[in-house]
Amino acid sequence: MPGSQARNRVRDRNNVQNRPEFLSLNQPGPKESSEGGPAADGGPKDASRWPEQDCMQLNPTFRGIAINSLLAIDISLSKRLGMCVGAHSPGAPLRSMVNLLAFTGHAFPWMCGTLICLWRSNTLAGQEVLVNLLLALCLDLMTVAGMQKLVKRKGPWDYPPGLLDYLAMDIYSFPAAHASRAVMVCKFLLNHLVLAVPLRILLYLWAFLVGVSRVLLGKHHLSDVGCGFALGFLHFSLVESVWLDSATCQTLISFAWTLHQ
Repeated sequence: MPGSQARNRVRDRNNVQNRPEFLSLNQPGPKESSEGGPAADGGPKDASRWPEQDCMQLNPTFRGIAINSLLAIDISLSKRLGMCVGAHSPGAPLRSMVNLLAFTGHAFPWMCGTLICLWRSNTLAGQEVLVNLLLALCLDLMTVAGMQKLVKRKGPWDYPPGLLDYLAMDIYSFPAAHASRAVMVCKFLLNHLVLAVPLRILLYLWAFLVGVSRVLLGKHHLSDVGCGFALGFLHFSLVESVWLDSATCQTLISFAWTLHQ
């Protein structure tokens, strides 16, 4: 009898799992104890996934490091450039002028202005250009609103959008709707209007400053504005490729006038 007890003590001492610090390893999990073991919860197949789910990735890829670094730089620079965000910001005296400059790239004045010019136009060539401009503005508005709804990126200062932003569905940050619209309108006017060289330079400068104004107001990141510029070029190219001729424009105008009456 004493010999068997001694052998049991030796066996217990050699059994690592019976040590106090390893007793938790012998305890059944909550799912095993409540549902009758690992087979009731999916068997060994689920148990083999637990370590993979709880693991931590300690060796991120170079691509992930580069993307995260660029995003961090983008956020940091965008916050530093938001000099007209509040009433007590360094650029507070220029806030009204920057707001006015940003408003020139809003959808509301361009849509209303195009409709008024189309209503007062008496030439077929003018109506053709204005109808295509109106379709380009609608394309830009819907595309940017859809992308913003899909990405749902907030601005660097996370300020709530205003009433005009809600009307234009310009709620989120990416991509910048004002920048996209300014570049699209700039390219459209330069392609269909005969302008002197100083006016052409001013038009390019206006489009660029509209995008910068949104960064100064803390509404967008620098990457949002850059993608907005690229999207504006894409919209212009798309509208030029599917340009509606004068006969089609007259049909659309007649159909709209019939609906109005």
